[in-house]
Amino acid sequence: MGNYYHYFQVTSLEQQKLRLEQLYHQQEQSTARIHSLEVELAVEQLANKKAQSLLKAEAVQQFEVKKQLAFYEKIMAPEKQAAGLLVESVKITASKTPNQYHFQVTLVQQQLKRRYTKGYIELVFEGYEGEKSIKLKLAQVSKLNKKDVKFSFQYFQIISGKFTLPAHFTPENILVSAILSKSRWQKYAKKDKHVPWLVSQ
Repeated sequence: MGNYYHYFQVTSLEQQKLRLEQLYHQQEQSTARIHSLEVELAVEQLANKKAQSLLKAEAVQQFEVKKQLAFYEKIMAPEKQAAGLLVESVKITASKTPNQYHFQVTLVQQQLKRRYTKGYIELVFEGYEGEKSIKLKLAQVSKLNKKDVKFSFQYFQIISGKFTLPAHFTPENILVSAILSKSRWQKYAKKDKHVPWLVSQ
């Protein structure tokens, strides 16, 4: 009777040991499967992130291409646009010096029969000092003279320079004026464009 009980105990212990080994094996398989799924998920997320990044980059590139095409269409196919001189764009960029900025004004001529368009530009910075409305001309905030902002072109021209605004001045808008000088070949004219104050990085 004692031997039978001992045999039962040994057999039961062996069965439990075998069952425990099976459970450990299943746990190892489950852990390996979880790790595998985690790796697959991480790879999928990375691929998805890369795909989104590529799509965004492609969208930005397409936008830039369309913008460039529109710009050159204004120059090369003026019959599709309103005739005359156009202030195409105004770009403001901050410099490393406090309150100092760079401006870039792009002018486009939209004429079927083009002569050289000649003149100069004026910039007026509109904003506030405290609650007081202030207008500052480019000549007041830069060392540029009239010669520095002259233009003479057939298709397009970019005029650029730097300026420094007063520390307590808060700009809101920029008034850009392209002024055509009166000559034998052209009449006096003034083209104005109001743009909000936006600083590019």
